[in-house]
Amino acid sequence: MAIFRKKNSTNVRLNVLKQNTSASSRKGLVFIKPLIVLLCALFLFSVYSNWQNTLESWDKTPIRAYALTHKTQFTTNADIRNALSKGEPLKGYFGQNIQEVKNRLLSIPWVKEVVVRKLYPDRLSITLIEHKPFAIWNDNYFVSDQGTIFALPKERLGKMELPLLYGPDTEGKKVLGAWNKIRADLNARKLDLTSVSVDSRGSWTIRLSNQVELRLGRGGWTSKIDRFVTIFPEINVPEGNRLSYVDLRYPHGAAVGFSPIKN
Repeated sequence: MAIFRKKNSTNVRLNVLKQNTSASSRKGLVFIKPLIVLLCALFLFSVYSNWQNTLESWDKTPIRAYALTHKTQFTTNADIRNALSKGEPLKGYFGQNIQEVKNRLLSIPWVKEVVVRKLYPDRLSITLIEHKPFAIWNDNYFVSDQGTIFALPKERLGKMELPLLYGPDTEGKKVLGAWNKIRADLNARKLDLTSVSVDSRGSWTIRLSNQVELRLGRGGWTSKIDRFVTIFPEINVPEGNRLSYVDLRYPHGAAVGFSPIKN
């Protein structure tokens, strides 16, 4: 019986030792796991922080060529090269920021939108969308069919003949809308329009294709144009002169002006 109890006591001690060892192992894992997680996080953060530098180290040559996806109407290769040469030299395929390239190309005044892709190893694919000039704005600029005012060298237009629009630069869309409506009204009366202008007070003036200026003033213009159509055949133009303007800003009737015919 004594021997049996001795063996039993030894087994108990072994079990206690195993339990203590297992508990120590678990305690060790409790400290090791967070350390492993922390090391992994630091490694990933280091990779994330330096990935751009790593990619740039793979660049062998800077971007040195581009290809346009379609033919442009106003933009030349010289315009594109000049825009791309602004600021710091272009980097390589991995290092170059695409948005920076787009911003350089958008600095061309008549460029509306830009799509840029990098082509490995050292090229760019460029799509340029240009503003389409609808009319000449204040003699020196242009306005698109969406009312956007932009600059464009006049010699790039070639033989294009455009209407003349005038007004504050904040009123491009308003003047364009007025042009479309007034022209439709005049065409219905067998008259044609060449220019529309509005001043800072909102007073409208238009010019017909026969060079007669109609001063419409503020407010609606339909009734005033109707009045002009009514009185126009009754205007007696002095010999050697031409009808210069018709002032329709009065509630009733109109004032007219003449200018000498230039030989």
